[in-house]
Amino acid sequence: MTIKAGDKMPSGTLKTMTPDGARDLTTEELFKGKTVVLFSVPGAFTPTCDAKHLPGYVQHAAAIRAKGVDTIACMAVNDVFVMSAWGKASGSSDVLMLADGNGDYAKALGLEMDGRGFGMGLRGQRFALIVKNGVATHVFIEAPREFRVSAAEYVLGQL
Repeated sequence: MTIKAGDKMPSGTLKTMTPDGARDLTTEELFKGKTVVLFSVPGAFTPTCDAKHLPGYVQHAAAIRAKGVDTIACMAVNDVFVMSAWGKASGSSDVLMLADGNGDYAKALGLEMDGRGFGMGLRGQRFALIVKNGVATHVFIEAPREFRVSAAEYVLGQL
């Protein structure tokens, strides 16, 4: 079942890179007591994701935080090393880069995508969520081949 506004975020574990190396980050650690904007992209370094999606959140991070957001997080079905490299390449120090390496969390959200026709395997859909203390208050899921409702500018307008 696909997550919808008012639903509690499912439990799961993602990976992030720290100065000491890769570490697990539970969804409880990510969401408990915080307001989080979590956006997902089909893949690091892919055209729309790299040229528009992540850069929009990097550019608007201060404005998003000014609306009371504690954490801005980017998730993709990529490994933690790719997500870390993409974060560094994009200058995304204000965006927490999260690896959903096997797509388990995308599947738990009901937002997995079959990208095998593009040679990408199973991935996460393009979406953005506003989460307050572990509850999804807003769910923005893109239609196939669209980039509008998960964009930083759109989410900023909804905060």
